[in-house]
Amino acid sequence: MDLFTHVIFAYLLSFIIWGPAAPQYIAAGALAGGLPDADILLFPLTRWFPSLHHRGAVHTIVGVTAIAAVGSFLVPYLPYFTHASTLLYFVAMEIGGLSHLVLDGFTNYAVRPLSPFSQRAIRLDADVAVSLVTMVLTAGTLIVLVLEHGAVAFGLWVETAWILVGVYGAYLVLRSVARWRAGRVRRRLGYTEVLPSTSPWRWLLLEETETPERYRLRFHRLTLGSGELGPERLLDVAKVPASTGPVDSPQAALERTYLPAMAKSEWLAESYHFGEAAERGGVYEVWWYIVSQATGRRAYGVHAEIDRATGAMQLRTGFLRLPGTSRA
Repeated sequence: MDLFTHVIFAYLLSFIIWGPAAPQYIAAGALAGGLPDADILLFPLTRWFPSLHHRGAVHTIVGVTAIAAVGSFLVPYLPYFTHASTLLYFVAMEIGGLSHLVLDGFTNYAVRPLSPFSQRAIRLDADVAVSLVTMVLTAGTLIVLVLEHGAVAFGLWVETAWILVGVYGAYLVLRSVARWRAGRVRRRLGYTEVLPSTSPWRWLLLEETETPERYRLRFHRLTLGSGELGPERLLDVAKVPASTGPVDSPQAALERTYLPAMAKSEWLAESYHFGEAAERGGVYEVWWYIVSQATGRRAYGVHAEIDRATGAMQLRTGFLRLPGTSRA
């Protein structure tokens, strides 16, 4: 989830727990809900301390507890915070921090909350990490809260908070139910993974098989309520070592460019990726892209041009305009 959604969610959760009579604990919970993402500021240290990478040590129960323990002593000295029970500040910040882990685990990014004791990942795949829906919802929530601050009666603020709790709760329930339904279709069709999109109704069913010699991916786009969308797509390529010489087919172009494309972009290599090739004059044009992004006209990946006669190739990374067949 994006930072502001984490803060708003922790704010509303804290409101449910503490009630409108304890705004200091609501504020502390909201602050703690966003603090784990401050680990992006630690990136200069990751060279020496790899565990400090984003969604690393700070995105664990141990990390959240350490933040809450320190914060419970420091928060009372911040502006707008009152001096109150250190223990209750700790509880408020612990709950806010744990809500951050829960939301991240709710998305398509994995977290390892029990690290360093266990590296088991938690990933529900019910929402995307940066969702247009939640960003719009969060932006609207921030505008409402800012406009109401000091300008409306206390009772109206309380009613607004409960309405927002209901809206966010309904969204999480909708995503959870949709994920469950997509999972049923996944099992029926024999896929191994299901990935969300920005829409609660559109999902990606896929199966990836990778060995040192080959890469295979099949996927199917699903629209809940209307059945499957488009045909099944299948990619099966050999990982051909770097070589030169004539390239006689789109399949050969895919196989010749696979390893160079993965070396060109680590982001592409670590994601579910798909490739397409087409003949254009004296070259084959090849698109390698992250399949979970390819729901529109563009997706991040590597574009390659490989000479049919010599095998010489050129590669570039970026958000590619995909061929028409990729828009199924």
